Amino acid sequence: MLKGRIIKNISNTYTVKVENNLYECTPRGKFRNEGLTPLVGDEVEFDEKNNYILNILPRKNSLDRPSISNVDIALIVTSLKTPDLSLNLLDKEITSIILAGITPVICFTKLDLVEDLTLNELTKLRKYYEKINIKTFTNKEINSLIKFLKDKYVVLTGQTGAGKSKLLKMLDPHKNILIGEVSLALGRGKHTTRHTEFYEIKNIYIADTPGFSSLDLSKYSKEDIKNTFAEFSKYTCEYRDCMHLKENKCGVKEAYNKGEILKSRYENYCNFINK
Repeated sequence: MLKGRIIKNISNTYTVKVENNLYECTPRGKFRNEGLTPLVGDEVEFDEKNNYILNILPRKNSLDRPSISNVDIALIVTSLKTPDLSLNLLDKEITSIILAGITPVICFTKLDLVEDLTLNELTKLRKYYEKINIKTFTNKEINSLIKFLKDKYVVLTGQTGAGKSKLLKMLDPHKNILIGEVSLALGRGKHTTRHTEFYEIKNIYIADTPGFSSLDLSKYSKEDIKNTFAEFSKYTCEYRDCMHLKENKCGVKEAYNKGEILKSRYENYCNFINK
């Protein structure tokens, strides 16, 4: 029996990597009976002679959408145009990723499609996210991004058509990764990626995944969602359990009114916990 990590899944076939060797495996029937499904990123024990996955080792984290586990960083690829920048979706992704126990990092794309005024706003936006300890890059900072991601397991996530597959191509032009087109009529990308796979690029294990246009936070408590807004913790409220909505003497609302909290961040927070 060997131990390795699943780096690719197509249908019911899982590619398990052990050092420089790859094994095409299928899971034992017991997983189906127990309601378990192996995920890309799982560390597993397997029978190398019969190519059966025998055990899934405990996960440090996992995401439902995309379905992946044991990830160090979720790189949120966020376009400024086509599709247009959605700060609501960006903050929703950040909240979901933090609650999954993964570090969010933002990469803004398609800077060439917007005016200078928008780029000035982007600079302010990046400074704010950096201030709350969320690292940001653009697709014009590839060398810095590669250095930051070195030796990490990374999942690319973000809105359909934001440029995830294209970013992979920029990291390594020699990788044979299909890049999707964007529908001009709908402003949304076609789902290019059909499976989940970790690609090894310059000492980074990085996975491209099917894009999405919406996320559901309803499975999380309001308290959990509140705790993902790190900037709120520096302000003092009259009540310890203050939700920063209609309460009196709320430090977060006062900071928002003073412009210390980004308008979109506070409004997105209110939107998330009121649904």
